[in-house]
Amino acid sequence: MPREFALGDIYCPTLLLIFLAALTVNWCLGWLLARFGLNRFVWHPPLFHLALFVCLFAAMALTVYR
Repeated sequence: MPREFALGDIYCPTLLLIFLAALTVNWCLGWLLARFGLNRFVWHPPLFHLALFVCLFAAMALTVYR
């Protein structure tokens, strides 16, 4: 995958797409966890969601840039 992609005359890094995808997946997982009441098993929800986002972003970035 190229390091940059063109949106018209603007070059955007591929990591921007990966960031937005990881943010969307993290939001959906957070909604599912809250919907089914699984957040009560998490000690510190904001820290958990931050760690989940970092793991998702790293996994997606490593699959693209490997």
